Amino acid sequence: MRALVTGGSGVIGQAICDALAAAGHEVWVHANRQLAQAEAVAQRIVAAGGQARAIAFDVTDADATEAALAPLIDDANGGPVQILVNNAGITADAPMAGMSRQQWRSVIDVSLNGFFNVTQPLLLPMIRTRHGRIVNVASLAGVMGNRGQVNYSAAKAGLIGATKALSLEVASRGITVNAIAPGVIESPMAERAFPAERLKQIVPAQRAGKPEEVAAMVAYLVSDAAAYVTGQVLSINGGLA
Repeated sequence: MRALVTGGSGVIGQAICDALAAAGHEVWVHANRQLAQAEAVAQRIVAAGGQARAIAFDVTDADATEAALAPLIDDANGGPVQILVNNAGITADAPMAGMSRQQWRSVIDVSLNGFFNVTQPLLLPMIRTRHGRIVNVASLAGVMGNRGQVNYSAAKAGLIGATKALSLEVASRGITVNAIAPGVIESPMAERAFPAERLKQIVPAQRAGKPEEVAAMVAYLVSDAAAYVTGQVLSINGGLA
């Protein structure tokens, strides 16, 4: 099946692309400004025997997103996208008392409006084929909240609500919609924010999660084995909550 992973050039996105390609899917690796990085991910997948292509567009621009997705909706070009992983997201952290309007709007725009701009055009093709898998990458912050991340927590909580509502709309059409809520996952940013000793104090598993562990959950949710799993929020956080 054809799969689109938004934010596929990032740390978690790359792991998800690799896992979906290993499962035999044709993966479209999305980026916004990092097209070269997305192309490198696609080339690595192809070199390993998989199928992948890079694609670039701004998920916050509805018209640009619709135009970029048009070739992926056309059956003549290989069939519709039947696996969508909404992984694109940004942070712009600040205590709310000092948060700018731009910090608020930009984070909401990518995570929540971006979800709509990408998902909505792909729904009817999924409905016509009566098959689809949508996985939204939320966050532990969207479940518990997080100091200094009112904008990010609001965006991810909204994404969780959208997941639950959309799952009800399309369940009868063979489409599942789920969210995953990662906690602290290995990345250069996480290493700076959460030194090893701090992780041992706050995470029962006493370590950060691996991007591959997040990707494995996504690979399960898009598989036939998860056909009866929909409207769920699955946490990957080492027992943090």
